[in-house]
Amino acid sequence: MCNTGFFDRFLRVFVGGLFVFIAVFTGWVWGYIGLIPLLTGLFGFCPLYTIFRINTGCKS
Repeated sequence: MCNTGFFDRFLRVFVGGLFVFIAVFTGWVWGYIGLIPLLTGLFGFCPLYTIFRINTGCKS
């Protein structure tokens, strides 16, 4: 199941990776919240999108 498009996934992976990178190298604990967009971008599925019936690219 996929409900995120290419640009949406790219942005999530980039921003999530950036937050995790900052968390690992600076010790900023809140940076680990970046795991959520990172994983949703890698898997191409966002649970909130299903709740709000949003689909940014993939055919369902």
